[in-house]
Amino acid sequence: MTEANVILAPEYKEAVTDLLFQLADDDFFYSYRGSEWLGLAPHIEEDVASSSITQDSMGHAAMFYQLLEDLGAGSADALAHLRPANERKNCLLVERPNGEGYYMDVPTYDWANAVVRNYFYTVAKKVKIDSLKNSSYETLAQAAIKVNMELYYHMLHWKTWFVQLLSSTDEAKQKMLAAIEKVVDDFGDVFSFGNNGEKINEFGLIEEESILIQRWKDQLEPVFQSIHLTVPEIPAAQLLSGRNSEHTEDLDAAIATLSEVYRLDTAASW
Repeated sequence: MTEANVILAPEYKEAVTDLLFQLADDDFFYSYRGSEWLGLAPHIEEDVASSSITQDSMGHAAMFYQLLEDLGAGSADALAHLRPANERKNCLLVERPNGEGYYMDVPTYDWANAVVRNYFYTVAKKVKIDSLKNSSYETLAQAAIKVNMELYYHMLHWKTWFVQLLSSTDEAKQKMLAAIEKVVDDFGDVFSFGNNGEKINEFGLIEEESILIQRWKDQLEPVFQSIHLTVPEIPAAQLLSGRNSEHTEDLDAAIATLSEVYRLDTAASW
């Protein structure tokens, strides 16, 4: 009998469910924004590499949605595609567009912003996954071990871009510094666990926000030192909290695009 088949205490199940939605929605929209770079990356090798990372991340999202299905929250596909923005738990960072325009209509995307967002997000994800490997919810701990196997390569990839661009031309460095400021402005809810945060920590599902933030800084510190910069401070709060289902209009547009094909026939096997 798997853990998902065991009857969980209501408060514990609620905390597990909330955390799983956060993890699933984060990776779902992160991978979507990554997919929009297909054919637009700086060169063909990057097109292949970043597409592979995007595919891995969507696989992680699918894994978390499946854990939610196992808990009786609904079918994994429906949870991914049919929930409106006011039910989503992703952080604001991953819902932000890649730049001006649309994928099929002369997009003017910002590669510097993509590099910074992807690097900072992936380091944050690695910190969380490391903590989740010791989660009191054994099924989630086992999933974290599987996800962790791919994150080393994701981090190395984005770290390489991050360091190279900040060590390149003055123009590249200025674009990267502007991107760092922009990304950090949206980082206030990345480590937040929302209204159920106390229960999530109390039940030992994952360590508390302050511990994870410090580990994120510790991971970035040697990289920033190597390029003579200081690790930025994450804002204490922001106007909206994605963990409490407060989002921008960008998320509505993303959901509409992502669910367009699925909604044509929700009973079909894609």
